[in-house]
Amino acid sequence: MTRRAVVEGVGHYLPDRIVPNSWFAESLDTSDEWIKSRSGIERRHFAADGQTTSDLASRAAKAALADAGLQGSDIDAIILATSTADMTFPSAATMVQEAIGNTTGFAFDVQAVCAGFVYALANANALIISGQAKRVLVIGAETFSRIMDWTDRSTCVLFGDGAGALILGAEEGDGTPADRGILATDLNSDGRYRDLLYVDGGVATQNTGKLRMEGKEVFRHAVEKLAATAEAALDKAGLAAPDVDWVVPHQANIRIIQATAKKLGVGMDRVVVTVQDHGNTSAASIPLALSVGRDRGQIKRGDVVVTEAIGGGLAWGSVVLRW
Repeated sequence: MTRRAVVEGVGHYLPDRIVPNSWFAESLDTSDEWIKSRSGIERRHFAADGQTTSDLASRAAKAALADAGLQGSDIDAIILATSTADMTFPSAATMVQEAIGNTTGFAFDVQAVCAGFVYALANANALIISGQAKRVLVIGAETFSRIMDWTDRSTCVLFGDGAGALILGAEEGDGTPADRGILATDLNSDGRYRDLLYVDGGVATQNTGKLRMEGKEVFRHAVEKLAATAEAALDKAGLAAPDVDWVVPHQANIRIIQATAKKLGVGMDRVVVTVQDHGNTSAASIPLALSVGRDRGQIKRGDVVVTEAIGGGLAWGSVVLRW
């Protein structure tokens, strides 16, 4: 028998404020058509004044717990993927831990920007298959609206705020691709490309900084690396593109999503797309899309799901799981 990390529940939360593309046209040389044609984005959500990343994460966590029929006390570990934590320390994950009433588990943050949730899933899987935890709450949450340069039309129109959460529990499988749960992971990074996507501030500079991106270069790397990591994870799982029911990609840009799907040999009818409604929510985008895809009736028990993401670092990776 093989221990697997199986999805037990999923949930998400989006702030109340919805920001349409037309909002940017009031202060920038842009338009709804310009933004949609280049990114596929039509609207996004922004956190309210005083609303923090841990607030969003806690709401998504509670939704996932309710979906699984569990309490906070049932969780052994919490992993929160974010680049916009409330404070330098402690971790936002410990704030979620308090919010859900968990006092016996452990909690920590993972920072891999847009690839953060994939990294968090891989870490949660390792905790479960090694026996260090039986049930892990994995969250992606961001408030990227706090690090935007509102004069840069090439970046500020792309991002939004939100949170998604997944609960993984230990179950015994046969060790075959037919098992439910995480079947394979693939993680990568290359610091030579850190100047392509970064925030020009941090603790050492005593300045929060703003997001900076070389869009064309990021696009080129994204399509190549996302397809490669997905293929690597599928190969590790003993599966191939025809076996995939759903690709749930990082929701950065519809053109990247379409180009990656084509390179993988997967039709867009098998891709969960939410970028039009949420924009790029960084580490939150995959769990948001998983939750929305499940709620839409797209993702069903037994489906083979591939998630893949790339973010600053550059850091990228993928996870193959059977729902």
